[in-house]
Amino acid sequence: MDIKLTEEEKIKILNSDDIFGIMQRILVRENKIDQNREHFWVIGLENNNRILFIELISLGTVNQTLAKPMEVFSLALQKRAVKIILCHNHPSGELKPSETDKDITDRLIQVGIIVDTEVIDHLIISPKSYLSFVDIGLFEELKKSTKYVPTFELLKEAKKEASELAKQNEKIEIAKELKRRGTTNEDIVAITGLSTDEIEKLRVRKK
Repeated sequence: MDIKLTEEEKIKILNSDDIFGIMQRILVRENKIDQNREHFWVIGLENNNRILFIELISLGTVNQTLAKPMEVFSLALQKRAVKIILCHNHPSGELKPSETDKDITDRLIQVGIIVDTEVIDHLIISPKSYLSFVDIGLFEELKKSTKYVPTFELLKEAKKEASELAKQNEKIEIAKELKRRGTTNEDIVAITGLSTDEIEKLRVRKK
Protein backbone atom coordinates (compact mmCIF):
# COMPACT_ATOMS: atom_id res chain seq x y z
CA MET A 1 0.00 0.00 0.00
CA ASP A 2 1.52 3.30 -1.14
CA ILE A 3 1.18 5.87 1.69
CA LYS A 4 -0.10 9.24 0.47
CA LEU A 5 2.36 11.99 1.36
CA THR A 6 1.91 15.74 1.35
CA GLU A 7 4.60 17.84 -0.36
CA GLU A 8 5.71 18.99 3.11
CA GLU A 9 6.33 15.35 4.05
CA LYS A 10 8.54 14.69 1.02
CA ILE A 11 11.48 16.08 2.91
CA LYS A 12 15.21 15.66 2.45
CA ILE A 13 16.38 13.05 4.96
CA LEU A 14 19.45 14.19 6.88
CA ASN A 15 19.41 11.73 9.79
CA SER A 16 17.36 9.06 11.58
CA ASP A 17 15.42 11.72 13.55
CA ASP A 18 13.98 12.99 10.25
CA ILE A 19 12.76 9.50 9.34
CA PHE A 20 11.20 8.94 12.75
CA GLY A 21 9.42 12.30 12.60
CA ILE A 22 7.74 11.37 9.31
CA MET A 23 6.91 7.82 10.46
CA GLN A 24 5.36 9.13 13.70
CA ARG A 25 2.92 11.21 11.65
CA ILE A 26 2.09 8.22 9.46
CA LEU A 27 1.46 6.01 12.51
CA VAL A 28 -1.02 8.57 13.84
CA ARG A 29 -2.65 9.24 10.47
CA GLU A 30 -2.98 5.56 9.52
CA ASN A 31 -4.55 4.57 12.86
CA LYS A 32 -7.12 2.55 10.95
CA ILE A 33 -4.33 0.01 10.36
CA ASP A 34 -4.06 -2.52 13.18
CA GLN A 35 -1.34 -1.09 15.42
CA ASN A 36 -1.09 -4.33 17.44
CA ARG A 37 0.64 -6.00 14.51
CA GLU A 38 4.06 -5.42 13.04
CA HIS A 39 4.18 -3.33 9.85
CA PHE A 40 7.07 -3.14 7.40
CA TRP A 41 7.59 0.04 5.38
CA VAL A 42 10.02 0.97 2.63
CA ILE A 43 11.06 4.60 2.20
CA GLY A 44 12.35 5.41 -1.30
CA LEU A 45 14.80 8.28 -1.74
CA GLU A 46 16.11 10.37 -4.60
CA ASN A 47 19.85 10.89 -5.06
CA ASN A 48 19.73 13.98 -2.79
CA ASN A 49 17.93 11.94 -0.07
CA ARG A 50 14.54 13.56 -0.68
CA ILE A 51 11.65 11.19 -0.03
CA LEU A 52 10.05 9.80 -3.19
CA PHE A 53 7.58 7.44 -1.55
CA ILE A 54 6.72 5.47 1.58
CA GLU A 55 5.12 2.10 1.02
CA LEU A 56 3.61 -0.31 3.53
CA ILE A 57 4.62 -3.67 2.14
CA SER A 58 3.70 -6.08 4.91
CA LEU A 59 1.31 -6.54 7.83
CA GLY A 60 2.51 -9.27 10.16
CA THR A 61 1.68 -10.69 13.58
CA VAL A 62 2.20 -9.14 17.01
CA ASN A 63 5.91 -9.99 16.92
CA GLN A 64 6.89 -10.68 13.32
CA THR A 65 6.49 -9.38 9.80
CA LEU A 66 7.92 -10.74 6.55
CA ALA A 67 9.74 -8.62 3.99
CA LYS A 68 10.28 -10.37 0.67
CA PRO A 69 12.95 -8.81 -1.57
CA MET A 70 10.61 -8.60 -4.57
CA GLU A 71 8.07 -6.58 -2.57
CA VAL A 72 10.73 -4.39 -0.97
CA PHE A 73 12.41 -3.38 -4.23
CA SER A 74 9.56 -3.47 -6.72
CA LEU A 75 8.23 0.08 -6.20
CA ALA A 76 11.76 1.38 -5.67
CA LEU A 77 12.75 0.15 -9.13
CA GLN A 78 9.51 1.39 -10.73
CA LYS A 79 9.92 4.89 -9.26
CA ARG A 80 13.68 4.92 -9.82
CA ALA A 81 14.60 5.37 -6.20
CA VAL A 82 18.38 5.53 -5.82
CA LYS A 83 18.33 4.23 -2.24
CA ILE A 84 15.89 2.97 0.34
CA ILE A 85 15.40 2.93 4.10
CA LEU A 86 13.70 0.00 5.81
CA CYS A 87 11.37 0.62 8.72
CA HIS A 88 9.16 -1.56 10.89
CA ASN A 89 7.40 -1.19 14.23
CA HIS A 90 7.49 -3.26 17.41
CA PRO A 91 4.01 -3.09 19.01
CA SER A 92 5.52 -4.14 22.36
CA GLY A 93 7.60 -0.95 22.45
CA GLU A 94 10.80 -3.04 22.78
CA LEU A 95 13.25 -1.63 20.24
CA LYS A 96 16.01 -4.25 20.40
CA PRO A 97 16.50 -5.90 16.96
CA SER A 98 15.63 -9.60 16.90
CA GLU A 99 17.79 -12.14 15.06
CA THR A 100 15.09 -12.20 12.37
CA ASP A 101 15.32 -8.41 12.03
CA LYS A 102 19.08 -8.67 11.55
CA ASP A 103 18.74 -11.54 9.08
CA ILE A 104 16.16 -9.72 6.94
CA THR A 105 18.34 -6.61 6.88
CA ASP A 106 21.43 -8.62 5.95
CA ARG A 107 19.60 -10.22 3.03
CA LEU A 108 18.05 -6.97 1.76
CA ILE A 109 21.41 -5.16 1.88
CA GLN A 110 22.83 -7.77 -0.52
CA VAL A 111 19.80 -7.70 -2.83
CA GLY A 112 20.08 -3.90 -2.92
CA ILE A 113 23.66 -4.20 -4.16
CA ILE A 114 22.60 -6.58 -6.94
CA VAL A 115 19.68 -4.39 -8.15
CA ASP A 116 21.72 -1.19 -7.69
CA THR A 117 19.33 0.30 -5.10
CA GLU A 118 21.29 0.82 -1.92
CA VAL A 119 19.75 0.09 1.47
CA ILE A 120 21.09 2.81 3.79
CA ASP A 121 19.39 2.14 7.16
CA HIS A 122 16.75 0.15 9.01
CA LEU A 123 14.65 1.71 11.76
CA ILE A 124 12.62 -0.06 14.42
CA ILE A 125 9.97 2.32 15.74
CA SER A 126 7.33 2.63 18.43
CA PRO A 127 4.90 5.55 18.93
CA LYS A 128 7.41 7.23 21.28
CA SER A 129 10.89 6.20 20.21
CA TYR A 130 13.05 4.43 17.64
CA LEU A 131 16.28 2.56 17.02
CA SER A 132 18.45 3.06 13.93
CA PHE A 133 20.69 0.19 12.80
CA VAL A 134 23.16 2.80 11.48
CA ASP A 135 23.26 4.81 14.72
CA ILE A 136 24.15 1.78 16.86
CA GLY A 137 26.76 0.45 14.39
CA LEU A 138 24.75 -2.67 13.53
CA PHE A 139 24.21 -1.68 9.90
CA GLU A 140 27.95 -1.45 9.19
CA GLU A 141 28.41 -4.85 10.81
CA LEU A 142 25.71 -6.42 8.61
CA LYS A 143 27.22 -4.86 5.47
CA LYS A 144 30.35 -6.91 6.14
CA SER A 145 28.39 -10.16 6.39
CA THR A 146 28.83 -12.66 3.55
CA LYS A 147 25.84 -14.83 4.49
CA TYR A 148 23.72 -13.69 1.54
CA VAL A 149 26.50 -12.66 -0.84
CA PRO A 150 26.11 -14.77 -4.02
CA THR A 151 28.94 -17.25 -4.63
CA PHE A 152 29.89 -15.53 -7.90
CA GLU A 153 30.32 -12.22 -6.01
CA LEU A 154 32.58 -13.87 -3.42
CA LEU A 155 34.59 -15.45 -6.23
CA LYS A 156 34.88 -12.12 -8.03
CA GLU A 157 36.09 -10.46 -4.81
CA ALA A 158 38.60 -13.25 -4.17
CA LYS A 159 39.97 -12.90 -7.73
CA LYS A 160 40.24 -9.14 -7.28
CA GLU A 161 42.15 -9.55 -4.01
CA ALA A 162 44.44 -12.16 -5.59
CA SER A 163 45.12 -9.84 -8.52
CA GLU A 164 45.91 -6.92 -6.20
CA LEU A 165 48.21 -9.14 -4.14
CA ALA A 166 50.02 -10.30 -7.29
CA LYS A 167 50.48 -6.68 -8.40
CA GLN A 168 51.82 -5.76 -4.96
CA ASN A 169 54.28 -8.68 -5.02
CA GLU A 170 55.38 -7.67 -8.50
CA LYS A 171 56.05 -4.11 -7.31
CA ILE A 172 58.06 -5.45 -4.36
CA GLU A 173 60.21 -7.63 -6.64
CA ILE A 174 60.84 -4.66 -8.95
CA ALA A 175 61.74 -2.49 -5.93
CA LYS A 176 64.17 -5.13 -4.67
CA GLU A 177 65.90 -5.28 -8.04
CA LEU A 178 66.16 -1.48 -8.21
CA LYS A 179 67.61 -1.44 -4.71
CA ARG A 180 70.24 -3.99 -5.75
CA ARG A 181 71.18 -1.66 -8.58
CA GLY A 182 71.61 1.24 -6.16
CA THR A 183 68.54 3.23 -7.28
CA THR A 184 67.54 5.88 -4.75
CA ASN A 185 64.46 5.29 -2.60
CA GLU A 186 62.90 8.44 -4.08
CA ASP A 187 63.18 7.04 -7.59
CA ILE A 188 61.88 3.62 -6.50
CA VAL A 189 58.81 5.34 -5.00
CA ALA A 190 58.18 7.12 -8.31
CA ILE A 191 58.63 3.92 -10.36
CA THR A 192 56.70 1.41 -8.22
CA GLY A 193 54.18 3.50 -6.28
CA LEU A 194 55.31 1.84 -3.03
CA SER A 195 55.76 4.05 0.02
CA THR A 196 59.18 5.08 1.34
CA ASP A 197 58.41 3.06 4.48
CA GLU A 198 57.73 -0.10 2.46
CA ILE A 199 60.93 0.35 0.46
CA GLU A 200 63.09 0.98 3.51
CA LYS A 201 61.88 -2.29 5.06
CA LEU A 202 63.02 -4.33 2.04
CA ARG A 203 66.13 -6.40 2.69
CA VAL A 204 68.21 -7.22 -0.39
CA ARG A 205 71.66 -8.53 -1.16
CA LYS A 206 73.67 -6.25 -3.37
CA LYS A 207 74.94 -7.87 -6.59
